[in-house]
Amino acid sequence: MSRRRRNETEEQRARRELISDFLSAANIQSMDDIQELFKEALAGFMEGSLESELDSELGYEPYDVKNKATDNSRNGHSKKTLRTSMG
Repeated sequence: MSRRRRNETEEQRARRELISDFLSAANIQSMDDIQELFKEALAGFMEGSLESELDSELGYEPYDVKNKATDNSRNGHSKKTLRTSMG
């Protein structure tokens, strides 16, 4: 186990250990691997955030017609391209 950092909470320590375990499991060999991992993580974060925002705006989750109290509806997905400094 690594030495404890000063003023580090238990949650921060646990999060740092999870990240370390994740990076070990991801078999990172180069900076390109790290960049690809960040791109994938950013894509997942953005997709999840946008889906949650849509759930909140419409007031119901996908395929939940019982709780649908609006004429607004989900009309499927189409491919979008988001350009970032990460590629």
